[in-house]
Amino acid sequence: MFSEKFIAMNIRALLAFTIILSGIGGHANATTYAMPENSNDSVITEYPDGMAITRAEQDETLLDVARRFLLGQTEIVRLNQDVDRWLVKKGEVVRLSNRRILPDSPHNGLTLNISEYRMYYYPPTKKGEKPHQVMSYAHGVGRQDWKTPLGRTKVARKIMNPSWHPPESIRREHAANGDPLPLVVPPGPHNPLGSRALHLALPGEYRIHGTDIDKIHGIGMQITHGCVRMYPEDVEELYELVAVGTPVYIVKQPIKVGWLDNVLYIEAHPDLEGEETTLDQRFAVALRLIQKANNNQELPDFDQQALNNALKEQTGDPVAIHERLPPLEEASLSAPVPSVTDPKPAPKPARKASPDGYYHGN
Repeated sequence: MFSEKFIAMNIRALLAFTIILSGIGGHANATTYAMPENSNDSVITEYPDGMAITRAEQDETLLDVARRFLLGQTEIVRLNQDVDRWLVKKGEVVRLSNRRILPDSPHNGLTLNISEYRMYYYPPTKKGEKPHQVMSYAHGVGRQDWKTPLGRTKVARKIMNPSWHPPESIRREHAANGDPLPLVVPPGPHNPLGSRALHLALPGEYRIHGTDIDKIHGIGMQITHGCVRMYPEDVEELYELVAVGTPVYIVKQPIKVGWLDNVLYIEAHPDLEGEETTLDQRFAVALRLIQKANNNQELPDFDQQALNNALKEQTGDPVAIHERLPPLEEASLSAPVPSVTDPKPAPKPARKASPDGYYHGN
């Protein structure tokens, strides 16, 4: 049985309790989230207890709204599946992202989850301190035939206003499509690397970089030759924040599970192009992640219908599926609890990335 708090939370969602954002200003570069107070929680929220929306002030496209709020194209389309991508009428409501589940990766440096076309940057902290905040940016990733590689790497070097030297393979591709490329594309508005490039320590020329004005609406899609493409203002901000040597974790996690204030959420994203999983396969992954989030104990009594809907609709919006009883010290404030000396906890095992893009104990 769910508590009154859990039921009320879902009623609020059904009634679409909202935070209305101006259609003029949008976000100022990255969305910065405070890390959850409980270090075991992994759900971050920009507007607590609310659903963020905006209203079109003129006829426009969902891509225009995404650009204004620095959201990816796939992200905003999945959140607004009943809205015409190419015609948002004046006054029409457009839903925006508000809550996210952090990827299962170390909370330091950069994590790029290519399944959600989104990166997470954890600013450096003093030795021994846990991160206080995380910044999130939309990005584009490699096409089906030019996949972005997975794994751990680091920022090897940074270049401002880079020239682009197209590899021979890309020049051949463009030539075959009747769009020949020069040997060198100089800096400027039509340079595919944009104004900033952060080279990754990977074989080949893989970078996190900006974009040219011709492909700016491709942020949040599979459009690159393997690199990670960002909005101009976002890459300029990230360039100043990230130092050479910063660790970078590139993962592929279309399904994420996490806690916030004793409520368990699931977040599901569509498969990348060229990949196709069945509902049964997604369900199996979800069950494994739910069990992991429950400390590998017996599966909790979760909301089966909410889970099924999340895995079918794949909106990318976290959905509440279970509420657990709070710890005893939270639930019983009126009666004193005898002091118990807990044994010293065993050190946590080192985590490593597995082929599925998640991090597991050894």
